[in-house]
Amino acid sequence: MQFHLNTFSITARCKKTGMMGVAVSTARPAVGGLCPYVKAGVGAIATQAFVNPYYGIDGLKYLESGMSASETMERLLQEDEGREQRQLAIVDAQGRTAAFTGKETVPWQGHLVGDQYVVAGNMLTGEETIRAMANACEEHEHLPLHERLMQALLAGQKAGGDKRGKQSAALYVVNDTEYPFIDIRADEHPNPVEELFRIYEVCKTDLFPLTDRLVKR
Repeated sequence: MQFHLNTFSITARCKKTGMMGVAVSTARPAVGGLCPYVKAGVGAIATQAFVNPYYGIDGLKYLESGMSASETMERLLQEDEGREQRQLAIVDAQGRTAAFTGKETVPWQGHLVGDQYVVAGNMLTGEETIRAMANACEEHEHLPLHERLMQALLAGQKAGGDKRGKQSAALYVVNDTEYPFIDIRADEHPNPVEELFRIYEVCKTDLFPLTDRLVKR
């Protein structure tokens, strides 16, 4: 099964803490259920355009087996005849990156690779969306990873984002446990990135402090 998500995202690792995550938005509902795949100590993957969820499912398995980000990407692409309709971003646990934008994805489409992060998008208003995201990621390097990802997502939306409009957004971040450090979504909203910020502020007060008291194995 395939899902068409013309999307903009950032996939990144924090050099200081090793935390990894994905922030993403699109003009389709519930993007957080299909695009981000992240596992502590393993890597972070965003799969978009004509989404192949197995890029995330199998990709994390390949990373966990010891493959690098680029080796994982090459294997995923080799296994998929529909790869030219896909877009893929990977950051592994060592901060190595890999990205792919298929020739049959919808313009404007493309990606930028930075220091332990990838920004990518398709069916965007223009290249300025991902450039704004990359700039924000680097300008806010001092922030915790989750806040840095959200700032990058907001910058992408302000720069144009998905040319069809806005509908959903998600933030998924892991630290050092099997369960996520942050997993929040705005699944259907006229201003999903702004709504994600609102949800984050609520969670920051009422939910996130509890994660420090959960059992770690």
